[in-house]
Amino acid sequence: MSSAKTDKRGKRRASSPLFGLVIILALLATAGFFAARDFLSMRAEEPIRPSAGLTSIRPLSSYFPALAGTPGDTDVYVFKGREEGGRVLILGGTHPNEPAGYVSAVVLIENLRVDRGTIFIIPRANRSGFTHSDPQEASPQRYAIETPSGRRFFRLGSRVTNPVHQWPDPTIYVNPGGQALAGIEARNLNRAYPGRPRGNLTERVAFGVMELIRRERIGLGLDLHESAPEYPVINALVFNEAAADLAATAQMSLQDQGLDFRLEASPPNLRGLSHREWGEAAGIKAVLIETPNASHGRLKGRPSASLVVDGRDKFYVRAAGLGRLYVPFGPEGIPLRDRVARHLAGVAALLAGLADLEPENAVGISGLPDPDGIRAGGVGAFLRRPPGGRP
Repeated sequence: MSSAKTDKRGKRRASSPLFGLVIILALLATAGFFAARDFLSMRAEEPIRPSAGLTSIRPLSSYFPALAGTPGDTDVYVFKGREEGGRVLILGGTHPNEPAGYVSAVVLIENLRVDRGTIFIIPRANRSGFTHSDPQEASPQRYAIETPSGRRFFRLGSRVTNPVHQWPDPTIYVNPGGQALAGIEARNLNRAYPGRPRGNLTERVAFGVMELIRRERIGLGLDLHESAPEYPVINALVFNEAAADLAATAQMSLQDQGLDFRLEASPPNLRGLSHREWGEAAGIKAVLIETPNASHGRLKGRPSASLVVDGRDKFYVRAAGLGRLYVPFGPEGIPLRDRVARHLAGVAALLAGLADLEPENAVGISGLPDPDGIRAGGVGAFLRRPPGGRP
C-alpha cells in the first residue's frame, strides 16, 4: 500500500515520515554550519595597532619555550625607554569576559610612549579564553566600539581556558598554591599562579608569566580585571603586602581626582591569584585593579553587546535601590568608557606613586589618555586608525 496520498485535484503528494526527517536534518545541518562558523570565527584575533613607542613584540614562549605552538602562547608588547628605570608588567585579558581590562591594555599599547624604564604589556593573558564563550550564558561573541574611522569589534570571551584546549576538568582542582577548588577553576588563569612547568595548559601559561617576571626583573605587576556590581571587591586596588604603601599612595591620588577606590589587602589564605603569588613567588609589588561590569553580573537582564559597552541595565538600577550593590548604579549605567578611564587612572596613579616612593625605579611615560578625555570622547577616540583609515 503506497504511503503517498492523493489531493482533491488527483495529484499525489508525499506524506512519508522520511520526507519530514530529511527536512529536519537539513535544517539542523544548516544551523550547525552557521554555529560552527561563528564558533571558529572567535579564533581570529582582532588587530592591535601599537603606537610608535613600541620597542618589540615577543611571544610568551620566549620566556617558557614549552608554550610554543600551543593556544597558551601570547604576545608580549615591550615599551623600553632610553633611560634606565623601573620595570613594570601589565596584564589584560586574564579573564576575557571582563572587557575593560582587555580594552584598557589595548588603549595603552596604541598610545603609550615610555621615556624611562620598561613596560611589558600582555593584552590577551589567557589567549585561549578569547576563543569561546561561557556556556548557557547567552553572552554575545563580540561588541563594537565606535571610532572616528568606523566600528572596531572585540571578542567577549570566557573567564576560563577553552575546554577544546584543556580537558577534562577534575572533580576537585588543587592549584599550585595548594588550595582545593571546584574543577572548572583548573582553567582559570587567576587561580593557577605560580604555575607548573609540566602542568595543564593554564598552569603553563601562569608559569610563563612568572618566568617573564623573574627574567625581566619586574618590580611592579598590574593585573586589570572587572567584577559584578554586587561583588564586594569592586572599584578596588587589591594589593600584596609589598605594595601596601604604593596602593595607599595611589588611592589618595585617585581620590583627589574624584575617583573612589577601595583598598583591599590580598588574603594570605587565598592562593593562586596574581596579587598573592606574584608577590610571594617573585618578591614583587603586585596590584589587581577591579572595575564594575554589569554584563559580568548575575542580576542583569538580557545579555547583549550594548550592555557590555553602554553598561545600562534596569535590573541593576532596581538592585541599587534595594541596597544590594557595592557601587552606585543609576539609569545611565556604568559604560565601558568610564571603566577604561578608571583602569587607566589607576595605572597612572600607581606609576606616579612608584616614582614618589622609589625614584630609582621610576617609569616615565607619555601619551597615556586622560581619563576625563576618555569619559568625554569615548574609548574609540583613542584607538588608532588602520592603514587606509578602515577599521
